[in-house]
Amino acid sequence: MMLNRLETGSLASAFRGSREGFVVSRGRSPGRSQSIQVRASSGGDPAGWLQTASKQLGKLSSFGEKRKTATTTSTQGSSGDNVQYTATATIMKKLKLLDLIDRVADIQDDTSEIVGGKRVTVQLVSKDVDPKTGESMKSSEVIFPNWAGLEGPAASNIDFVLEFTVPKSFGVPGAILVKNAHPNEFLLVSFELELHDKSKAHYVTNSWVYNTEKTGARIFFQNTAYLPDETPASLKALRDQELINLRGDGTGERQIGDRIYDYQIYNDLGNIEKSEELERPNLGGNDMYHFPRRMRTGRRNTTVEAKKFPGMVYETRESKGDFYIPRDEAFERAKMSDFLADGFRSIGHSVSSKVTGFVTRKQEFDTVEEIKKLYAKKGEKVGGINNVLPDKEDIPEQEQHPLVFFQEVMRPDGKMEHPLLYPLPRLLQADDTSWRSNDEFAREFLAGLNPVMITRVKEFPIRSSLDPAEFGDPTSAITKDHIEGSLEGLSVEEAVTSNRLFVVDYHDAFLPFVAKINAQQNSATYATRTLLFLSKDGILKLLAIELALPPKTVGEERITRVLTTRKDDQLWKVNWEWELAKAHVSNNDITAHQVFSHFSRCHAVTEAVIICSNRNLSKLHPLMQLLAPHFKSTLEINRQARATLIAAGGSIETHFTTRAYSLEMAAVNYKDTWTFESQALPTDLVARGMAVPDPDSPHGVRLVVEDYPYAADGLELWGALKAWHKEYVDIYYKDDAAVLQDSELMTWWTEMREKAHEDKKDSHGWPELNSKEALVDILTTVIWIPSCLHAAVNFGQYDYAGFMPHHPTLTRRLLPEHGNEKDKADFNKNPEKYYLTSISNIDSTTTAMSVYEVLSAHSPIEEYIGERNGNWTDNAEALAAFKRFKERVNEADAVMRARNADPKLKNRGGPVKMNYQLLRPHSKPGVTFMGVPNSITI
Repeated sequence: MMLNRLETGSLASAFRGSREGFVVSRGRSPGRSQSIQVRASSGGDPAGWLQTASKQLGKLSSFGEKRKTATTTSTQGSSGDNVQYTATATIMKKLKLLDLIDRVADIQDDTSEIVGGKRVTVQLVSKDVDPKTGESMKSSEVIFPNWAGLEGPAASNIDFVLEFTVPKSFGVPGAILVKNAHPNEFLLVSFELELHDKSKAHYVTNSWVYNTEKTGARIFFQNTAYLPDETPASLKALRDQELINLRGDGTGERQIGDRIYDYQIYNDLGNIEKSEELERPNLGGNDMYHFPRRMRTGRRNTTVEAKKFPGMVYETRESKGDFYIPRDEAFERAKMSDFLADGFRSIGHSVSSKVTGFVTRKQEFDTVEEIKKLYAKKGEKVGGINNVLPDKEDIPEQEQHPLVFFQEVMRPDGKMEHPLLYPLPRLLQADDTSWRSNDEFAREFLAGLNPVMITRVKEFPIRSSLDPAEFGDPTSAITKDHIEGSLEGLSVEEAVTSNRLFVVDYHDAFLPFVAKINAQQNSATYATRTLLFLSKDGILKLLAIELALPPKTVGEERITRVLTTRKDDQLWKVNWEWELAKAHVSNNDITAHQVFSHFSRCHAVTEAVIICSNRNLSKLHPLMQLLAPHFKSTLEINRQARATLIAAGGSIETHFTTRAYSLEMAAVNYKDTWTFESQALPTDLVARGMAVPDPDSPHGVRLVVEDYPYAADGLELWGALKAWHKEYVDIYYKDDAAVLQDSELMTWWTEMREKAHEDKKDSHGWPELNSKEALVDILTTVIWIPSCLHAAVNFGQYDYAGFMPHHPTLTRRLLPEHGNEKDKADFNKNPEKYYLTSISNIDSTTTAMSVYEVLSAHSPIEEYIGERNGNWTDNAEALAAFKRFKERVNEADAVMRARNADPKLKNRGGPVKMNYQLLRPHSKPGVTFMGVPNSITI
């Protein structure tokens, strides 16, 4: 996606050679944003050389990586007993906006250096204690040389070379202590130390360092992992202190420079201080609404007392800036710029329809064909986030032009063709009618946007677990008479016992809320059940749809309607009542997708894990090294969701049928269905009846529906993850006793249950962590959620739901028979128009499409499963095991590609010829319908 209009890669290649001690060369380090590197020699005035370079290279000086070298040494002992270490510290200065540094802050920091003598310093900490004093051996503090200097406006990495002279007995430093006396923060990108024998040590950095005069030096450990009781004596106190710093004391309002991870319930989704209509219940901390914990901000409580939910205390949404998360959890510079540019440009795709609607007052689509006019033709470039710049040969894309935002907005693919049209979703690319087929409707419960809800029918008729006194007869309205003629000659009992009858059942999750939902303006929904049959050729067939409304008064029966397929149904002859029934099912499904499968079970659950892990697992802990890449960017995207997407009056409430009750439903669903063990893929499949235990199968389970693309592909990645985690655990834990003796691990698992999921602490489904095998299972579940599960339910949003009739976020009218006389007359007059006025209008359609386009896109700096920074550990065994993991991931990808090429596996592509690729591990940037990032980055 990144366009190098200035051809900096080629320019960098040209500026080789030296000029009076000044060398310009191309930077090659992964993740660095620039392509020019400037080296100042240790002689003369380095700052002056930088100024000269800036004049000579013009704007390109701001695109460079600067290297400041000075003979700045730390000396201990006599010279004969000493050795010299050379460090390269890479930093980036404070950002102001997008890709630009904060010039005012830069001047402040330079002034503090020159006038106030305020410095940035580093001190090495040996792994050994001084035998004379019994205390940690430390080097003297070394100053970052020549900090003050002229940098260009664009953000760039700056290398500082530091020299340390230490005793020969100092050994490999296990940590560094960084002090920042400047008024402003900087990003310590990396710290590499070359020892006297030319070997190198790396430190876990990539962290923003704020002023440390009141907090004390920042601690950064070497990338060598230790279990708590194996920690070198000189590092034990630092290890303990760092965890204390990260936990905080649970008091006060968090400030932007804090690095504190603490828990809070979701008590800030409403905004009662703005309007009583925006009051929403607390999620978590009460008997009715259970939920995982979020990041504590420490903001004050509201000044207005609860009205609808007496006794609840809310947190104000007033904030000096964005809701607090530790700065290191925010998007990286390039990711933030790309994210904002994608959003800016995707909204542009909706401009035409929104302006037209404003001018003409047109709010509704007249025909389904009219909706298709929102898209560019197949293969036509739209200047959008699905069009990716081909790789440059001489420099990686992420290292090209540093002004990511402007580059991405203005010329993401080098052209600006049809910037006001949406890219054509893959759903419509083979043809634009197959989306409506019953077979495609059924297939997507196995291979679609939300393939985690389908269950096998174990008894018939299906029964509800809701209270009959309140909701009437619990027996489903679908009877044998509705379906027995469509079971390929089988009786219902035979279909059940032969594992060929399935259901997607939203009845119990929705029915208690239906009356409240339908009392809202422009909301009309049912609680739905969809019954499906597995045919002899392995295709899932749609049998019947049950639509239910609650009793009008307690003691009465539900109002139900059962619709079944007709043999004469044809794509060219549309049964609009049947299509509206399917739309109500799809609306239940996409609501459940967003608030159950996606936000609650992926985003919210992972946030609780991130908080718990940072509070209890030291950066020195091998498990923190394992987990770290699976936490990247998640707190940032969750912060943004809490600010706009899921808050009262936000996008979910505005554009989804459930509106104000969306998150209440999520909390009730979490309370009723969530257990830790059920988040493991094999356990989930068995619980839903979609697999049976089978010790002879590769993953311990055998699929009931062999051609279940989500499950089949998911098990390949689950197996790869589990094998990797087993190897990793074997490296650090010699036996089960070592697991039990790991104090940090035991505290982590206890707090996961008792604090992160406090509302569920006494529920079943918490495995006992008493062995290496149990640890492997727990780790695989924890990592499966933000990587594979999230990819499966996230990156198909645009291609499946970007065409609104296929997954409408709004349903505004019931079937005519459940409406009024006008509804019946409108339907008889124009069934298609009635259908369209029953689902999303133009504004909600284009808003949802823009959101889906952004949420389905991969960043150019995405890190996928099986990928990691090369310096994440110095353990050779772990690196070798990770290499084998990467090979297994690639093997899994090959299996998925082979499955997509197998014509016998008809559920892979279905009528829309859209092969299931959501769990293929890797992807190019943009909307690609594939790729499994390590973490929830969007």
